[in-house]
Amino acid sequence: MMIPELKKLFTAILSITIFIGALINITACSFSTSKVQAANLMDRIKANPVSEKNIDEKFIYNTADFSIELFKNSIDDKENSLISPLSAMLALAMTANGADNETLAQMEKALGKDISIEDLNKYLYTYMKKLPNEEKSKLTIANSIWFKENDFMPSKDFLQIIADYYKADIFKAAFDSSTVSDINNWVKSKTNGMIDKILNKIDPEDVMYLINAVAFDAEWETVYEKASVHEDIFTDVYGNRQKVEFMNSEENLYIEEENAVGFVKPYAKNHYSFVAILPDENISVNEYIKTLTGQKFIDLIKNAKITLVRASLPKFKYEYTIKMNETLESLGMTDAFLPDKADFSKLGKSDIGNLYISEVLHKTFISVDELGTKAGAVTSVDITAAGIPVNFKTVKLNRPFIFAIIDNSTNLPIFIGTVLSLK
Repeated sequence: MMIPELKKLFTAILSITIFIGALINITACSFSTSKVQAANLMDRIKANPVSEKNIDEKFIYNTADFSIELFKNSIDDKENSLISPLSAMLALAMTANGADNETLAQMEKALGKDISIEDLNKYLYTYMKKLPNEEKSKLTIANSIWFKENDFMPSKDFLQIIADYYKADIFKAAFDSSTVSDINNWVKSKTNGMIDKILNKIDPEDVMYLINAVAFDAEWETVYEKASVHEDIFTDVYGNRQKVEFMNSEENLYIEEENAVGFVKPYAKNHYSFVAILPDENISVNEYIKTLTGQKFIDLIKNAKITLVRASLPKFKYEYTIKMNETLESLGMTDAFLPDKADFSKLGKSDIGNLYISEVLHKTFISVDELGTKAGAVTSVDITAAGIPVNFKTVKLNRPFIFAIIDNSTNLPIFIGTVLSLK
C-alpha cells in the first residue's frame, strides 16, 4: 500500500523589510559554538518521585519487536545503515505523553504493543536507570524539549511527566538561527562530538522539538594487539573486492541458526557486547533481515553456544541519517503525521493551529577499531502547528502604496512613507 505524501500547510505572508541605517543600529550577536545560550527551565520544575516498573519479558520482547520492525523499515539496501531504537523510542515516548485519543492509541501500539504510555514511562525510567555507565564502558542518555516562546505554551502536566520520567532539559527559545545553533550545540555536547548537528533550519510553523541523544563509548574486554590486525579482502554488496583491515580474535560465544552464523564479543566490564550475525552466502543481508522478529533476535543471543570462535571483524566507521516518518507510518502510527487528524492536545496549546509531527529525524554514527566502539545517535521529533483555514480578503501591493510602522499602544506612526517604484 502506498504511503500518502505528507505536506505542510504554509501561510502566505506578504512582508516589507525596510532598512534605515541612520535610525537602526545593528549589533552583531555571537553565539557560542559549544554552549547552549537559551535558558534551561528545568530548575523551575521539581521532579517528583515516581514508581518504577521491573524490566520483565513483556517489556523486553515488546521493545525488541519495536526495535527490529523499526530496523527492518529503516535500512537502505545500497548503503550502510544504522539506527538506535533506544533513541527513537525515548524521543517518541516523550512525544506520546502529549497525544490523546486515536493518535495516542496508534503511538502506544507502535511503541509498546499492549503497553500503555503510563506503564511505558515507568518501564523506560527503570531501564534507563539500570543501564551501566562506567569507565571503559560508557553509555549516556540525554533528553531535551525546546518550545517556541510566544507562539506555544506547553502543558504543565506534560512538562511534569517529562521531568519525572525522562529528566529532560527544557528550553524556551526564539526558534530563530540562534535556536538552531543552540540545539546543534546541545546535540554535539550530548554525543561527545560524534554528531555535530541535527537541524539546518527551523520553519516558521515549527513550535516544538523533542530530542533524545545517546552516546556509547566502550573498550573491548580484550583490546586487539597490533599483530592481530591484518589486511584482507571484503566483498561489497555489488560484488566489488575491497582491501581493508581485519581485527582477528578468539571469542567464546557462537551464534548459529538455519541461515546465519555469528559471534558475541564483550566490552570491558561485561555490561555491553558487540553482536555479529553473518547470513549464509545464498541469502542477502536484506532478505535475512526480513525474517527477523524481536523474539528471534533475542533468542539468537540467549541461545549462543559456549565454544571457541575465531572471529575476524573489519574496522569500520560511518554516519547514517534517515527521516523516519514513513517507517513509523508503516508501523501504524499514521494520525500523528496528519495536520487534520493528529491529537496532541495534552502537549500544549498553539494559537497558530493544530499540532502534528512534521518530521522524525534520526542520525547515527559508529566507529569500530582495535580499542573498542564509539557510537552516537540523535532522534528529533519536530512538532509543527498547522494554520487553520479561514475566510480571507486579498490585498496585492502591485502598484504604488503607502506604508507605516506604528506604535501599537497608540497607533501612532513611527515611520510612514510611500513606495512608488521598486527599481
